[in-house]
Amino acid sequence: MAILRAVSLAAAILLLPVAGAGSAAAAAPPQGTASPQGTVPRQGTAPVAGLSLPRPTGPLAVGRDTLHLVDRHRRDPWVPGVARELMVDVYYPAQAATGTPARYATVEEIRRYLAALGLADTLPVQALADTHIASRVGARPLPGRRALVLLSPGLGVGRRSLTGLAEDLASRGLVAATVDHAYESVGTAFPGGRMLTCVACDRMRTDADFGAASRGRAADLSFVLDSLTGAHPAWRGAQLIDPARVAAVGHSLGGSAAASLLLHDRRVRAGVDMDGTLGEPVGAGGFGGRAFLLFGATADHPGSTPAAGEGTAAKNGTAPTSGVTAGDDDPSWAQAWAHLGPPRLWLDVDGADHFSFTDDPVLADQIPLPAAAAPSAPAPGQTLTGRQALAITRAYVGAFVERWLCGRTQPLLGGPSRAYPQVRVVGRDPQPTADATRRR
Repeated sequence: MAILRAVSLAAAILLLPVAGAGSAAAAAPPQGTASPQGTVPRQGTAPVAGLSLPRPTGPLAVGRDTLHLVDRHRRDPWVPGVARELMVDVYYPAQAATGTPARYATVEEIRRYLAALGLADTLPVQALADTHIASRVGARPLPGRRALVLLSPGLGVGRRSLTGLAEDLASRGLVAATVDHAYESVGTAFPGGRMLTCVACDRMRTDADFGAASRGRAADLSFVLDSLTGAHPAWRGAQLIDPARVAAVGHSLGGSAAASLLLHDRRVRAGVDMDGTLGEPVGAGGFGGRAFLLFGATADHPGSTPAAGEGTAAKNGTAPTSGVTAGDDDPSWAQAWAHLGPPRLWLDVDGADHFSFTDDPVLADQIPLPAAAAPSAPAPGQTLTGRQALAITRAYVGAFVERWLCGRTQPLLGGPSRAYPQVRVVGRDPQPTADATRRR
């Protein structure tokens, strides 16, 4: 069983005995004893001004609708006596100044997350739940035909952790759906006043469990796609979605799920794994010509060392590589890279940690930690601010999905960038022309 790294909201490093092949496989917050329910900051928490996520970078306003989906044809893998349930936030381009401000998370969801990290009495629960975001509930959708991006979070964390990325994708003109998988976060509110907790965090113990969880999440994402594009769609704006242009993006276990989805659902044209160990091996056929981005922290996925005789092309990241560097305890990316055909891209971010691809570092940077909670030193290799990390994630994930879903040329993906010097190209293929992209 691997020892996995998780980074708390206070930027402390926690070591967790959770299943998976490498340091970034499942990275869930530790399970903790829930403290009594509360809706205001606890005694001893640091006072904070209003917290906020950076404004989306696109020109469009963002709406958000929340869906409760029940797959009555599947039993829940962690609680088999019930049907599989999902909570989904759908972000979409909207008419400005319509709707009402959306909530970042419920107080109890934040409290349970912090309690799992042992920080519910230290960090400001209410302020975090009230984090200002750009999206508005019930906003009127802008007309158009939109590509769809499905987003799956890391184990234990919940869909709210990908809000900053989802809002940005919607501001660019896409529809983004973040998914909470039942019993796979430390606390997610479901209808009827239910707060479902992370049964999976207790029961996932082997690599086989991790692989099964990845496949289960892929089935969840396929069901979300069915629910948004089927004959009787669950979302009022379903007519906006172009079912021929779908991508899957995920963090940690969610990233593994994105890869599993491409293995099992041909409707999905592109995928992005943000720092997640892959739960299923990629076969010799790869994803059948569909685009995939491995997007990780350099510390977790430092890349591969060229085998003898592979020469300059491999060293420059333009040819398949073999062997794994001594610092890479997750061989799944090197295995996948060797089998993925074009179009494929592998990017590492210097100074990032496992949670740099989520909202958490942005919020942590805004909280004046009490001396007792502040880490004595930054985590090794962790040098990015939260805003820098979110800007990088938005820029590269947005560019990748727009490239392969919308056929828009993206110079950012072609090589090193002066705007984002922390991003290194580990491996890439020559980009085909835009005309070739549109024919896919």
